[in-house]
Amino acid sequence: MPPSAPSAAMVGRETELATIRELFRRAVDGVPVAALIEGEAGIGKSRLLREFSAEVANRADVHVGWCLDLGTSRTPFGPLAGILRSIVASMGADRVREEIGVGVEALGMLLPELNPTERSQTSPDRLRDAIAALIEAAAEHAPQVLVVEDLHWADESTLALLSFLLRTLGHGRILLILTCRSDDVRRGDAVSRFIGESTRARLLERVAIDRLDTSAVRALVESLTGQPVTDAALDRIHDRAEGVPFFVEELAGCSTGPLPGSLRDLLLARFDRLSDDARRVVQVVSGAERPLTHPLVNRLAGLPEARLDEAIREATLSGILVVVDDDYRFRHALLREAVHDDLLPGERARLHRAYAEALEENCSGAETADSAALAYHWQLAQDDRRALAAAVTAMADAKSRFAFASAARFGELALDLWIQVPDAEAVVGVARLEVLRTLGSVLRNAGDGERALAVVDLALAEVDPTTVDPRMHARLLRDKAYYTMNLGRAGAVPLLQQALEILEAGVDDDRLRASVLNQLASRYMISGRLDEAIALAAEAGERAARAGSDDEASIAANVRGGARAHLGDLDAGHREYALALQLAKGTNAEMRYRVNYSDLLGLLGRYRDAVRVAEEGLAPARAFGVERTTGALMTQNMAVPLLEMGEIERVEGMLARELAQRTLRISHMYSTMTRVRVLSWRGRHEEAAEILREWHPAFEETGRVERQIWYDEVMMRVAVAEGRGDLAGALGEVRAMLADQGPVSLHQRRLLLEAAWFIAELRASGVEVEAAVADVRDAWRAQPPQLRGDRWETILEAFLFPSVAALRQAVEHADDRDVPVTFAVTTRLALARALVDAGDRGEASAVLSAAMRQAERLGHVPLGRIVGGFQAAAGLAAASGTASGTAASGTTGVEPDADPLTARERQVLELIAEGLSNRQIGERLFISVKTVSVHVSAVLRKLGVSTRTEAAVLQKNPNFRDTGQPAVVR
Repeated sequence: MPPSAPSAAMVGRETELATIRELFRRAVDGVPVAALIEGEAGIGKSRLLREFSAEVANRADVHVGWCLDLGTSRTPFGPLAGILRSIVASMGADRVREEIGVGVEALGMLLPELNPTERSQTSPDRLRDAIAALIEAAAEHAPQVLVVEDLHWADESTLALLSFLLRTLGHGRILLILTCRSDDVRRGDAVSRFIGESTRARLLERVAIDRLDTSAVRALVESLTGQPVTDAALDRIHDRAEGVPFFVEELAGCSTGPLPGSLRDLLLARFDRLSDDARRVVQVVSGAERPLTHPLVNRLAGLPEARLDEAIREATLSGILVVVDDDYRFRHALLREAVHDDLLPGERARLHRAYAEALEENCSGAETADSAALAYHWQLAQDDRRALAAAVTAMADAKSRFAFASAARFGELALDLWIQVPDAEAVVGVARLEVLRTLGSVLRNAGDGERALAVVDLALAEVDPTTVDPRMHARLLRDKAYYTMNLGRAGAVPLLQQALEILEAGVDDDRLRASVLNQLASRYMISGRLDEAIALAAEAGERAARAGSDDEASIAANVRGGARAHLGDLDAGHREYALALQLAKGTNAEMRYRVNYSDLLGLLGRYRDAVRVAEEGLAPARAFGVERTTGALMTQNMAVPLLEMGEIERVEGMLARELAQRTLRISHMYSTMTRVRVLSWRGRHEEAAEILREWHPAFEETGRVERQIWYDEVMMRVAVAEGRGDLAGALGEVRAMLADQGPVSLHQRRLLLEAAWFIAELRASGVEVEAAVADVRDAWRAQPPQLRGDRWETILEAFLFPSVAALRQAVEHADDRDVPVTFAVTTRLALARALVDAGDRGEASAVLSAAMRQAERLGHVPLGRIVGGFQAAAGLAAASGTASGTAASGTTGVEPDADPLTARERQVLELIAEGLSNRQIGERLFISVKTVSVHVSAVLRKLGVSTRTEAAVLQKNPNFRDTGQPAVVR
């Protein structure tokens, strides 16, 4: 018999080990790195990591966590608790408390020994942030190697947290390594989606472990047997093992004898050679999803102490079991699966019953993490009653840990078991409708709006209005309305109206009534039924006051403020929002105020105030350790005003983080509008148009019930048309908006201002625009008095009725930070046109140069192209002295052989032609992604193209010589 595999030399993995060493070197330099080590079962992933871990043990802290094979009942955050516990042990609990501060409260959800924490004391955001903060703090003291084994068994909560960490760990000496059986990942499952999304976002380095070639198999066999292997024996082993190291190890002992007939026989060959006692011990350990302590093995095996010790010694010497941290586990999961599957059904059921009973006896009230294991073992023990009770407990436990995806799995398991248990409600101590309602909430929080809606529909189908508690009935209807809204679908209003009717029939619950009224009022406001929204929110505020619910009163004031502002009563709107902030006691009410009020300020053009209100929401987020999560949501709400202020790269960063997360459909729709605007801004109008086409059905459906979404699609269509240079089409979209008979809101102001510039440009090109002038002017003047007479109106009037004097004033106003920054370009362009018409070419040239510099600073490709085009048409390109005007005009203004690109820009262009992304270009040239973005914009502008593809084609054109050719695409 060959020795246990870990004692054999590792062969054939020099390349993979070198790759991991290089990743570690990069991590030690202070840049977090993540890698996925993937390959089929038995290929040697864990062995490779053991070798690497031993190699760096004196230079880094290595922490390992395992995902456990619990079938569908996977433990929330399974491997991460072990990793965090190891980090705390390495740092010391006192140091952790000192460096993490209030984050320790959140960590207590996973590590109660560090700080016992109740769910009400923390939140999912705080837990995620605290974990990230702990890892970064540990990395300040020593490089951190975090290993998550067996990702293929990970629960969704673990995957979500890993995804979060991949995107938010921005600094520190951190190497995160994941191992995964590629043959156990199914297309479309949660693990597959995680790997796919992380790979597309370039967050993971993937290291594939391949099968060994013949020479490596020979080296391994000879290392195991300690003697040369014949060619005939090698051929037999290689053919049967097919280069999989684990199978090679198992077959090495048979190199001179008959080989097992099947894979199952191969895996059980060592097991079959054991004594009865040793086989008993191995069978007992096979039922465990985690390493087992000696006392537990002793209890379950039922052997005298001396015989037990001898049996364990025999099992470990055989290479089946190994001892890790004084616990027993299988050397390889394939062995465990083979032994467990070899049990008879009755043996398997009795084994899992024994495990479940042992867990229940040893599990104190604080050790609720075992609820997942209990659900697993009782299910395999075929005890439906206890499995149901354990599943409901596990759902509540996972929910309390904010592991909503795992909680959903347990809830669905409970529903499956419910019909098998006649007295299910008595067993779990909770009414079925309450279980369904909780499951719906859990699914919604897990980001699965469709399934949340399906569950609440199931609950409502089981409601008997004559016997059900009317409060429960109303809550279910309210929940369905909420889930419907999250999906951007119609139908929320009738559901909330029905809930109110039930409450009005005699339910004395002012707080619940206020909640339903607030939600209905919010629906009315969003759909444009503003007067009705104010009336309902007023009633909600009164009932909230009677119930003593400041948060519901705050939400009522919030809704009234938005509705009054959209009606044009800005003063009243601001007062209501001030009241909402004053009343807000809970985090939800305050964050809702900050999101909605900053949105209003942005619509009014008060961009600095909008950003300030949102940023003030970040201060308490930092105090509670949620800067990366709730703080990130607040930051996302800042994207539109920041875009209007020209901070395009900051907005791109926000969008990248948002797109990487699983969000509800309605939230993703809001960010899609900003994404389309950003792409159009960057000259990527084809990509923007594709996104618009993809999302049109969703925007059309939701736009019927949410007026803001309707306006957002108009904004997207305008941005795409403007990006491709179709200003007539863009103006047509605005005029179609004005012709619509639906409710008018503040969202149209920004579009009217943009339309005025379209009119100015089209008029300059000889297009008849008088009808459009009348439409835009009339719509602007139809606004309430409080919205008139500002800087925006001065700019709009100058575009509609241009004169040098009016445009000079417009330029002055456009430089104010509360005017969209693009108008600093467009007003100067319009002024330059007026100056040329007036014969003042010198000043026109200077004004155009200023416009071009501004367009370049903003990285606004369409505006740069338009300004450059006018410079050329007016013959002002040479006078401007800018390369932009030269490139866009089609004339060089310099020597024929001059190269329009700098040396660095030429390097960037060559890498664009290779198909590299901005991030890859930055890594190749050792420059930041931000700097790459600037160079790419300059290359596209100088070449007179709008897409990277066009630039690549032009670069590969043989006429585009190193000596330099004027780069013009007509």
